Amino acid sequence: MSATFHPASADTERFGRELDKIRDEVLASLGERDAAYIRGLIAVQRKLELGGRALLFASWLPPAWAVGTAALAAAKILENMEIGHNVLHGQWDWMRDPKIHSTTWEWDTASPADQWKHSHNFVHHTWTNVLGKDRDIGYSVVRISPEQRWHPIYLAQPFYNALLALFFEYGIAIYDLELERIPSGRKDPKEALAQLRAVAAKIRRQIVKDYVAFPLLAGPAFLPVLLGNLTANMARNVWAHTIIFCGHFPEGAEVFTEDRLENETRGEWYVRQLLGSCNIDGGRLLHIMSGNLSHQIEHHLFPDLPSNRYAEIAPRVRALCERFGLPYTSGSLARQAGSVWKRVLRMALPGPGGPSAAEPPARMLKAAA
Repeated sequence: MSATFHPASADTERFGRELDKIRDEVLASLGERDAAYIRGLIAVQRKLELGGRALLFASWLPPAWAVGTAALAAAKILENMEIGHNVLHGQWDWMRDPKIHSTTWEWDTASPADQWKHSHNFVHHTWTNVLGKDRDIGYSVVRISPEQRWHPIYLAQPFYNALLALFFEYGIAIYDLELERIPSGRKDPKEALAQLRAVAAKIRRQIVKDYVAFPLLAGPAFLPVLLGNLTANMARNVWAHTIIFCGHFPEGAEVFTEDRLENETRGEWYVRQLLGSCNIDGGRLLHIMSGNLSHQIEHHLFPDLPSNRYAEIAPRVRALCERFGLPYTSGSLARQAGSVWKRVLRMALPGPGGPSAAEPPARMLKAAA
């Protein structure tokens, strides 16, 4: 990864205007089919959850436990990825439906919605892949760029990254608190304590729901239901971790230094989002189950556009990148996941392990025909 991209201004702004045109066209065409999509998906998710929990109550039948756990895991993935993440981005606020709105939605994960919206929607999407500004670069615990100073603790990162995947929702909830800023005075301890209480309350509700209330309701099936809920939550966590890491940390995703932000224009912001994101190739089911974060490039270019539109605009974005001589990084899930883990292993060791920030600019926009 490199912090070396310095675009040619005129071409960059033309590139940005072309993307603005795509965005305006999508916004102007939003309507009933989009509203029907999200409402239908929420209905499917709730049926999956209800059916999964019902089958778990009959888990004395071995197939019922397996099918119920799989249905509940799918429901939790849908709620977390394609519904919760995108509703909280404000993608569906245009519907003016108070039940499907970024100001009212609370999702089935450990992070309180308001805290997550600040750390993700504002911090991450504003400063994408800018070292020292975007805290999502390695989530403060994983070294994924040679620009991050090496420490012996990183030798263990292949192991604790695997643990992070299993308990991803809790890791993100704690990470969002920015507790490391307290000693330097960049965060008020009282504010941190209030946020920590909100996280603890949310986690308590989640634990009571999945590991106390539903198992108790199951009576003699207490233990199978508890294990089914635990398995579904861990499956959701591993899937979310995989999709998110594949969208930000494979080969081809660049990291930038803060000087890249100086006098950054709209067009330059678009280019940075493009170079800092990677897509995952796949079919419609993969796109839905990933929350359409398989279209991570389109999501970072247009985070407030409804996710069901990413697949249709992706070919236009790719063609635009080809026209302006910009990379459009995409690969299969297996390829991107393998690339991420290769980077995690390599960055665990001392040494740069990749391109140096002292190298000359790697890419320049070319004039569009």
